[in-house]
Amino acid sequence: MFSKIESENLRQEFWTSFGKSFPRKWLLYNTKLKGITFKFQADRKKSCVCLDFENPDEVANILYYDQLLSLKKILESNYLSEVIFDDGYILDNGKIIQRIYIPFQKKFSIYDKTTWKNCYTFYDETMTKFESFYYEYEEIIKKI
Repeated sequence: MFSKIESENLRQEFWTSFGKSFPRKWLLYNTKLKGITFKFQADRKKSCVCLDFENPDEVANILYYDQLLSLKKILESNYLSEVIFDDGYILDNGKIIQRIYIPFQKKFSIYDKTTWKNCYTFYDETMTKFESFYYEYEEIIKKI
């Protein structure tokens, strides 16, 4: 078991190492849609690449989520076959959001450095495909 400081240092090292291994400008918060963000997630047992809908206007979240849901077949067949759509995803803080995500299927722990390299490769490949999809269908997504 790690102390709080050791745990914090490992998490910081994980993200710093990822940034150095794949130094590029990711889309993340630059979707130009309020509250719609791409994210890399990692914790003790799992990691994923996700698109979260957290606009304070819940109606906007639902409309954008539904717009992407209408493109699900294209996303699955041309970009990310293992994508999961969740209209009731519960965050650690208890907040319920809409989330579209791709989980990392291999063994992973942010506290096990031997699992980091495979996760970094997954992040790079998956986010690149997710961003490509977003850029290709951005005008459709924004039409709500």
